[in-house]
This record gives sequence, structure tokens and C-alpha cells, in this order.
Amino acid sequence: MSVLLEQRRSCLEAEGCRLAVTGEVGFEGASAMAEAGTAWLVDRPAGSEVVFDLSGVGRVSSAALSVLLEWTRQARDAGVEVTAVHLSAPLGRLTRVAGLDTLLPLAGPVAA
Repeated sequence: MSVLLEQRRSCLEAEGCRLAVTGEVGFEGASAMAEAGTAWLVDRPAGSEVVFDLSGVGRVSSAALSVLLEWTRQARDAGVEVTAVHLSAPLGRLTRVAGLDTLLPLAGPVAA
């Protein structure tokens, strides 16, 4: 697994077709995380598949959703298919409340 970004409270790693976030995603680090993930995404060949794994995200804010949506947009623009999105329970709840759960290829049910 390659570490793409390590911040005080979060880490972004890539392995194969998987982009994984662990820790806390807040506004103070969201921009750097979005940029690091985007840099990884643009290196993916068009037609390839990716999985976004945010199941290791603990305390969340809407910043995590912003990062996820930016990566989804960047993948679409690069011709890369997002085949699955794994969310932690707190992030799943926030995604559902925001009405974004129907827009993402969520892997498994979002916790209530």
C-alpha cells in the first residue's frame, strides 16, 4: 500500500485500484486530501475501475463528502469507473441525510 498523504488525523493510501481514507476528515485537510486523491486518479488509465474506501473514517464532517464528490467527478472526467464506495457508519449516515446515498455506488447498506 502506498501512502499518498499523511496528515495529523488522517491518512490517504492507494493499493491497486483502491483509494482508502482512514482517520478524521475535516475542513483543515480536505483540500490536500482531494488534491492527493485527484493526482492518483488522473494517473489511472481511461476505462479502468476504482474503489473508494472510506470505511476507516471516524468522526466526519461535510468536508469528507466534498472530497468524495470531488473524486467522483474527477474519475468521471478521466473516464474511470467508480465501482464501489465503502463508507464508515458515521459517514454513511451523513451521506444519507445529505441525500447523496442514491448518487454513489455504495457497497453494502448504509448504517442507520
